[in-house]
Amino acid sequence: MREDPAASGLSDEVRLRLYDQALQAARIGAWECDLATERLSWTSGVYDIFGYPQGNPLRRSSIVDLYVDDSRRHMEIARAEVIRSGRPVTLDTEIRTWRGERRWMRLSIQAARDGGRPVRIFGAKQDVTAERQAIDSLRLQAETDPLTGLANRAIFQARYLEVVNDSLNHGSASALVLIDLDGFKELNDTLGHLAGDACLCEVAQRLRHAFRNAGLVGRLGGDEFAIILQAPSTPARIAEVLRQTTVMLNRPLFWSGHRIEVSASIGAALIGRPHRRRIVDLFAEADAALYQAKAAGRNRVHVIGDEAESRAA
Repeated sequence: MREDPAASGLSDEVRLRLYDQALQAARIGAWECDLATERLSWTSGVYDIFGYPQGNPLRRSSIVDLYVDDSRRHMEIARAEVIRSGRPVTLDTEIRTWRGERRWMRLSIQAARDGGRPVRIFGAKQDVTAERQAIDSLRLQAETDPLTGLANRAIFQARYLEVVNDSLNHGSASALVLIDLDGFKELNDTLGHLAGDACLCEVAQRLRHAFRNAGLVGRLGGDEFAIILQAPSTPARIAEVLRQTTVMLNRPLFWSGHRIEVSASIGAALIGRPHRRRIVDLFAEADAALYQAKAAGRNRVHVIGDEAESRAA
């Protein structure tokens, strides 16, 4: 049974106002586009999402430019598919507001037809920035080591396949590198875990800076770090870069009035080409190289496949 507006005490004008207020509170707006003229019509909620002044003319070419490149491509593909098939589509898109602020927007698209011919498309747009930020935060927590912010063991291993199979860079990964700090247990026993944590964070920062353009850096746990090295590619050059890494890590750390000496042993296994080796086998080789480096003393580098074992200066 249809509700009598008079019985509810609400006029149509009040109902529309309340409806619009509810949509705005949920950061939702409605839109439509006439396909013959490409004339856009927005409710106030869409203006709010885009931060777009309501007095400004709505030109589709200008609004499309507010979409981030990848989102613009996905939106245009979805729009064309709805017009072609008539099936509704919903997708998340990233935009820059009229003032340059980045936001995520959930876009729904439907088509209206006249005599079987699409005449307009319409739908809703909702600001889902907070939702996306919450998801990204949870993903970051799941993928990173909470102390150092580096990739954790699980994500490091998962990304190994991405790096070595990167067709754009021709699978340019060259070596798996394992780094183990020398005397870390003694540091914890002598100065406590806060000092140990400070040391781990400093080492992570140094590695992140040194290999920011040349590989993926992760903390596997405890005082062990790992790198998927993408450059250089020759065994001799890899060994030289890793010797320079031990020199870089040797710089003392000053914490709470204490001078903390830092040194590391490094083992590396060459990935080789073609990249068909399982990461478990590669880790076993790199771990064996690390064992040989530690067995030979501090500040050692051992690269399996190069046979050269060098002491850092």
